[in-house]
Amino acid sequence: MTVVVGIDGRPDCENAIRWGASEAAARGVALHLVHAFIWTEFRVPLGGSDVAPGLRAQADQIVADAVELARKFAPELPVAGTRVGGFPSAVLLAESKTADLIVIGSRVTGRLLGLVVSSAGIELSAHAHCPVVVVRPTEDALAGNLVVIGYDGSPTAGAAVDFGLEYARRHQLPARIVTVLDDEDDDDRDLLAAVRPYARQAELIEVTGHPSELLLEWSADAQLLVVGSRGRGGFAGLLLGSVSQTMLHQSVCPVTIIPRAAIEGPL
Repeated sequence: MTVVVGIDGRPDCENAIRWGASEAAARGVALHLVHAFIWTEFRVPLGGSDVAPGLRAQADQIVADAVELARKFAPELPVAGTRVGGFPSAVLLAESKTADLIVIGSRVTGRLLGLVVSSAGIELSAHAHCPVVVVRPTEDALAGNLVVIGYDGSPTAGAAVDFGLEYARRHQLPARIVTVLDDEDDDDRDLLAAVRPYARQAELIEVTGHPSELLLEWSADAQLLVVGSRGRGGFAGLLLGSVSQTMLHQSVCPVTIIPRAAIEGPL
């Protein structure tokens, strides 16, 4: 098994490579850097023309540079790089069927717009067959002193708790589980009963209010925020509506998404 990092040659990939290399080393698995060569999907002559060698050479250089960078971050780590024909979302979705983890970067577009996660990143976060980590492009992307997990009682949220607690143990960090309650929801009692057994492993936070605002608040000092892709109650529609956009675009730390397919397995 491997940690896969999607690369495209942009400067914001650097922290994704750094994060992926660090996590692969911590897990004791190999790192696989994958570049989606999109030109095979367009009407660009890739036969004997002068265009094809230049496009392929550029893609291969992106891969070579990324491999060199990863080896600087983790010299003892087995690292491989690959150019794969196809659009990023399709290429990385295919990789997710055999990967432990998919890691991608986000980019800054200015103070007003904040962070942007690509459409491929959104699709991966919703449909990948393994957990997906979206890493911030800032130099402090590996900062923070705990792991925060959003919990709503859904199957993917349960998987998020397992992932977050394991990450915390592996990196010797405390964990915090945030449960957003609805005063008018009769299921809150069951939700609290489900989360309280984790009290020996994590700090439990039970709050009422807007889920995205509360998760952002309670993850301000986190090294990683972990949530399920969709669920009931406070996180219903995550990655399909406003909550998802807020988490992926405004979180100050890397975000791990557990898609439903990651717990259901490949079709």
